Amino acid sequence: MMSTQTNEIEEIKAVKPYAGFFKKASRPYYIFGPCSAESEEQVISTAKAISENFSDVVYRAGLWKPRTRPGNFEGVGEKGLGWLKSVKEQFGFQVCTEVANPKHLELCLKNGIDMVWLGARTTVNPFSVQEIADALKGVDIPVLIKNPIHPELSLWLGAIERIQNSGINDIGLIHRGVHYRNNLPYRNLPYWEFAIELKRLFPEYPLLCDASHICGTPELLPKVAQKAFDLAMDGLMIETHIDPPNALSDVQQQITPDVLEALISSLQFKSSEILNEEFKNELDSLRNKIDVIDEELLEKIALRMHYIKKIGKYKKENNVTIFQLERWNQIIDRVRKLATNLGLSKPFVKKVFDDIHDESISLQRKIGNDKDN
Repeated sequence: MMSTQTNEIEEIKAVKPYAGFFKKASRPYYIFGPCSAESEEQVISTAKAISENFSDVVYRAGLWKPRTRPGNFEGVGEKGLGWLKSVKEQFGFQVCTEVANPKHLELCLKNGIDMVWLGARTTVNPFSVQEIADALKGVDIPVLIKNPIHPELSLWLGAIERIQNSGINDIGLIHRGVHYRNNLPYRNLPYWEFAIELKRLFPEYPLLCDASHICGTPELLPKVAQKAFDLAMDGLMIETHIDPPNALSDVQQQITPDVLEALISSLQFKSSEILNEEFKNELDSLRNKIDVIDEELLEKIALRMHYIKKIGKYKKENNVTIFQLERWNQIIDRVRKLATNLGLSKPFVKKVFDDIHDESISLQRKIGNDKDN
């Protein structure tokens, strides 16, 4: 940042006008609004339509839209901040937008934006995250952090830690799916395990699902949004536009406020708290049985690996390749038949044995490369 910008943001920090949002608001958290702020009329009319069915929500709109290639709509920038302020004044919504650098943050703070989020393209870049974290020092504002585009947990963790180190306590996390070469039928693969592991590491922070960016099409929204609630996520971010076919960005995935209302009404938000004592006791009993089975499973896997090591030594002594295609085909055919007889999903069993086989190959390679064996 230039020195004049630094002085301005220091003055803003001294005021500290923001109160904690996630500490006061009630679950589920809803963040609705268009992908991009396109015009004052579009921003206000979308907010008005949302307000007819919702009151306790945060209104979102992107002002700076990073694009892979230039020439596409890249947002209205600073002038859209005034439109978001009008939404606050007219409808009482808190408002938020994406920031990708300290200048964006400075402008948001000067214009009373209630919270900001770091997008997937920012989270993936530790340099950008650190610049924003440095600018956040001394500021009291909720910060939402989306997962990086690719499933690199360390990048997501690093972004969270950098924002934590800036002194921000009001942090929210957003799962928006990850990108592979083929994500069909989704825009971004849900990869729920990624978000679950993050929640395990940071249980104190609310985790929202950006269902719009996962789905890429309205038809998938009910399934994905309900799955998010079933997995104990704390809220949803959904892109809502007054006229989706004429939107300047994300045309395919935005829905009208009327469709939004029908969607939210169809969902069942589930509490993670267990208040019924009888139900809790029965659940604990069943979980204890699962714990015993898990221990037995691990013991059996350890025993399997014991024999794998022996096989690895024999292969090394006889100068035989580690991977044996015929044997691997025999295993897969056998476990698939067993899966059918036991009522298990064949793809699930195949996935389990793929992981076991990968570990077996890895163990045998270590033995093959160990000069002492």
